[in-house]
Amino acid sequence: MTKLTIIDTGCANLSSVKFAFDRLGIQAEISCDLDKIKSAEKLLLPGVGTAQAAMKILQDRHLIETIQNATQPVLGICLGMQLMTAFSAEGNVPTLNLMQGQTELLPNKGLPLPHMGWNKVRYQADHPLFKGIEQESHFYFVHSYAVLPNDTTIATSDYGVPFSAAIQRGNFYGVQFHPERSGKAGAKLLKNFVENV
Repeated sequence: MTKLTIIDTGCANLSSVKFAFDRLGIQAEISCDLDKIKSAEKLLLPGVGTAQAAMKILQDRHLIETIQNATQPVLGICLGMQLMTAFSAEGNVPTLNLMQGQTELLPNKGLPLPHMGWNKVRYQADHPLFKGIEQESHFYFVHSYAVLPNDTTIATSDYGVPFSAAIQRGNFYGVQFHPERSGKAGAKLLKNFVENV
């Protein structure tokens, strides 16, 4: 049984991420206890809201260094993925700097912001995170800021411009969409994170 810990970022989507694992029959616990986080086999970093507020919570809970030094697989979800880059233009804050790239406002292409709803995702062939998921599957997004494609991008989506739907460097993975709200494809991705990475 994989020991799965959802890092308590004080954000609103923690319980929906936990329920998504419950539905898969996978036990996950929400915690900001540093020892539990360090001893977990897999970590999740969910987030909704602003980068500035989230970084302050991580700082107040002494979690920044622990996350930066994590050696086990870590999956950032939505804002959690954006925090993995070096910098966020949302509040102009340095973020966790786990991989290159920065989070910026989606360019104005006449489409409403936030980008909200289902969108197609095209992923790098044979990536273990997307194992058994059809190319161009739809995932559920809610965001105004995004990481534009760079060397760490493993999947893209398009909203006026292409943007990173998923990124990875070493043991750090991030998805811009909400797998916990993305039906079958999202459930499969969470299962893949537990079983295949």
